[in-house]
Amino acid sequence: MNIAYWIVAGLLALFYFYAGTMKVIRSRDQLRPMMAWVDRVPLPVVRALGTVEVLGATGLLLPPLTGIAPSLASAAAVGFVLLQTGAIAVHLTGEDRRITLNLGLLVTAAVTLWLATAR
Repeated sequence: MNIAYWIVAGLLALFYFYAGTMKVIRSRDQLRPMMAWVDRVPLPVVRALGTVEVLGATGLLLPPLTGIAPSLASAAAVGFVLLQTGAIAVHLTGEDRRITLNLGLLVTAAVTLWLATAR
């Protein structure tokens, strides 16, 4: 279970670290080709989401790695489940109905949560 956690959580953290960093440093015009929803959300909200994603990615890896407050990894996984639930709602309420990636991330976050609690 420990190896499975590190593989799944590592991949999830890598994705969120990259996506979050892009939301923090790129302009709306640069994000638009990848994320059609950025025009419907204020830029400070996009930046805040990126910051939350980077912090969540860190929370998946650092607490179990250091042994300091390892339950924070479960909290980060719960946060990603909630984040993707909201993301799916945003996609479905707008004209962009592509939610395949969001569903995959939701399932991956749920598996990460299960693995974090089963360790």
